Amino acid sequence: MSSVPTRIDGPVAVIGDVHGQASKLRKILEKLATVPNINQRWIVFIGDLVDRGPDSRGAIDIYCELANQHDKVTWVCGNHELAMAGSIGLIDVPDFVDWPGRWLPHYDSDKTFASYGVPFGELEALREALPERHAQLMSDLPWSVEHSQYLFVHGGLDNNLPFEMQVRILRQRDYSLAHPAWLYDKQFVHTGPGPDCPVTVVVGHVPLPQVHFGDRVIGTDTTGGFQGELSCVLLPENVVITSGDDPPGGFQRPPVMPTKKKAWWQPW
Repeated sequence: MSSVPTRIDGPVAVIGDVHGQASKLRKILEKLATVPNINQRWIVFIGDLVDRGPDSRGAIDIYCELANQHDKVTWVCGNHELAMAGSIGLIDVPDFVDWPGRWLPHYDSDKTFASYGVPFGELEALREALPERHAQLMSDLPWSVEHSQYLFVHGGLDNNLPFEMQVRILRQRDYSLAHPAWLYDKQFVHTGPGPDCPVTVVVGHVPLPQVHFGDRVIGTDTTGGFQGELSCVLLPENVVITSGDDPPGGFQRPPVMPTKKKAWWQPW
C-alpha cells in the first residue's frame, strides 16, 4: 500500500519531469491556480523531481506543501527517485543491485546533495539530512497511478507484453529488478502501448521539444532537467500549460475565471 494515491479518476493535471527546477514548478502551479474548478482536479507528478536541476529539496518541499493544501495530488516514481532511494537505503534491495555505483556518477546527483547541504557522495549524511516526510515519500512511491482513462507511468509500457501483466508488475514494485523497463526504457514514448491497452499511457522520462500526443501515449517531459520550459497537461482536455511566458498564438490555455476568493495555491 503506497503512501500516496495510486487509483484516481476525474480531470487531471499531469506535470512533467521537474528535476529540481523548483522555480519553474512554482510558475506551473501559479498558472494551475487559475484553472476553473482546480480543487476537483487531480495533480499527478510523473516522476524525476530530483537530480540535474538546482533545487531537488525545494521541488519536494513544494510537493509536500501542495499535498497539504490540495487533497488530490500524487507522485509516480521515476528512475531518479528509484536510484536515490536505493542508494541511501530507503528501500530494500539485493546486494547485486549497485544503486550508488549508478546514481553517483551518472545521474547528475551532485545537485541533489547540494540542495540538502550535504557533500557529494556522502550517502549516510544525505539520508540523515532528509526531512522525515521526504524520506517517507521516497521510500514508498508507486510505479504507476491508475485512472479509468489513463495509466501514469514514468517510462511507459512495453508493447510486446500483455497490458494486464504489466499493470500487475507495476503494482508489486519488485525492487530486485536492477533496471525496470517501465521506469527506464526510452523507446516506449515513441512506440506506444500494445493493442490490448485500453487506456492512454502518460509518461515522462524522455526529453521532447514539446508535449507529444501519440497513439494512446502522451509524453510530458519537455526539459530533461537541462533546458526548455516545464510542461503540464490538462486531461482530458489535452491543454498544455508551460512555465514560460504565453506566446501569441501558442499553446492553448484554459479560460481564467475571475474570483475574489483566497487562491487555492499561494506561491512563495
